[in-house]
Amino acid sequence: MADPRVVLTYADYAALPADGRRYEIHDGELSVTPAPGTRHQRVIGRLFVVLHTFVTDEGRGEVFVAPTDVILSGTTIVQPDIIWVGPDRLDVISSRGIEGSPTLAVEIISPSTGAIDRYTKMQLYARHGIPWYWLVDPDAQTLEVYGLVAGNYVLRAQGTRDTSLRAEPLPDLTLPLASIFA
Repeated sequence: MADPRVVLTYADYAALPADGRRYEIHDGELSVTPAPGTRHQRVIGRLFVVLHTFVTDEGRGEVFVAPTDVILSGTTIVQPDIIWVGPDRLDVISSRGIEGSPTLAVEIISPSTGAIDRYTKMQLYARHGIPWYWLVDPDAQTLEVYGLVAGNYVLRAQGTRDTSLRAEPLPDLTLPLASIFA
C-alpha cells in the first residue's frame, strides 16, 4: 500500500534550515533549488533598482526582492525574485512577508529553474490571482510580460536587449533592457 502524500504547510516551511538553498512549497510539496548564480543576481539587482526607484518616486506601492516569502495559501509559499505590491493591495504586507497575492511577480530564469518558472510557478501564480507575471531570461536577453485574463496568463508584451519596454502594469515606466542585461 502506498504511503499517503504528506502535505507540507507554512509551519513546516518555517522550520526548514537556512542553508543557502531556496525552499518553497508548491501545493504542499517541497521545491528546493540551489542559490542563484551571479548573472541571475546582477539582473535582479538592476531590475529591482529601476522598479524600486520608479515605484517609490511615484508613490505606487512597494517593491521587494528575494528572499521575501509570498504566502499564497497555507500550502503554497513562494519567493519570487522581485515582487511589486500596488497601492490597492498594501494590506497583504505583513511582518512574515506578503500574505496574499501581490500585484506583480517577477522571475529571473536560470538553468535550474526554467521549467519551474515557466510552467509550475506560472500556473500557481495564475491560480492564486496574481494579476501580472514577468519572466526575464538572461540567456535570451528577453523580458516577457503576462497579464491574467480569465484565470490564465496571456503574453501582453515582450522586449529584447535592443529595446526599451513600456510594461504593464506600470505603463509610465520604460524599462531600459540594454542596461538590465548589461
